[in-house]
Amino acid sequence: MSALMDEPAEPRPGEGLDVAALAAWLRASAPGRGGAIEVAQFHGGYSNLTYLVTVGGREMVLRRAPDAAEGRGARDVMREYDVLARLCEVYPLAPRPICRCDDRSVIGAPFYLMERRRGLVLRRQLPAGLALGVTEARRLSEVFIDTLAHLHSIDGEAAGLTRLTASEGYAGRQVREWILRYKRSAVGSQVDMADVARWLEAELPPDGAAAMIHNDYKYDNLMFDPGDLTRVVAVLDWEMGSIGDPRMDLGTALAYWQERDDPAHRLLAVGPTYLPGSLTRRQLVERYEQRTGRPFARAVYYYVFGLFKVAVIAQRLHERYLRGETRNPRLAGLGRHVTLLSRAAAEAAGSGRC
Repeated sequence: MSALMDEPAEPRPGEGLDVAALAAWLRASAPGRGGAIEVAQFHGGYSNLTYLVTVGGREMVLRRAPDAAEGRGARDVMREYDVLARLCEVYPLAPRPICRCDDRSVIGAPFYLMERRRGLVLRRQLPAGLALGVTEARRLSEVFIDTLAHLHSIDGEAAGLTRLTASEGYAGRQVREWILRYKRSAVGSQVDMADVARWLEAELPPDGAAAMIHNDYKYDNLMFDPGDLTRVVAVLDWEMGSIGDPRMDLGTALAYWQERDDPAHRLLAVGPTYLPGSLTRRQLVERYEQRTGRPFARAVYYYVFGLFKVAVIAQRLHERYLRGETRNPRLAGLGRHVTLLSRAAAEAAGSGRC
């Protein structure tokens, strides 16, 4: 089953690291981590860059922002380090960070190193040699939502995570911030996006209870045991992790969850959510309510917010590609994603259905 797991490859053009500078920094700043160094890149992500760094036979994962990401992008990466440093103490699925470097002169951007977890990351197309029947697909989707429900039960306050954000007024801040990001990265006229932004502001529900949330929860941010797909071995990509409203976290997860009957579901899917046997969005909500004991009121609002947010993420990544800040070919077609996601958000807001 090891052939199914994500393996790194040569860095993409323009995304290589200064290996000599990294090795020198490790020798000077991280005692015991000297020795021969090898670097390869994981190509699966969209935003921050991820590498496998092997030093003296020890494997670590390096995370950094792209070269063009000034300010906020670099802060997001180092914020992820801060989240993981606290979260790993109370949540075993969070990889443990090892060390950080805030000096961008070393490899061109601040970065951190964390332990490597080994497992299978599921994306839109299943790896060659892996097939999921109806029973397996259903069980996998149950594990997906159960893992999210468990995350929302973690005591983030005990881990000191409340220092990273203010939970009061969280939903309103998130809506305003994502609308601002949309306006800053908008390309051309986007009627659906503008309509949905106004709807989100007008229909904002009152604050709910706060919990530890991931904020980008989807199949390709989970790592499964390739020998037992009912076991999650890691939850990855914590740059947006926070203490906040868990309904917004679930809404984002629902936005990523494409069903077989959804328009262009194969284009938008970020995991095998459309396979026969997979839970529907409605069934995910019902199971989440059962697992947490909390009703998911105003589900449509949070689903629409999730669609809008994912559309803005796609829009910002596509803008970076158009400006020539990245050569990642996966970003070239994201403009189409923005159109489809914003249309889905407008339709859900109008129909009142997830």
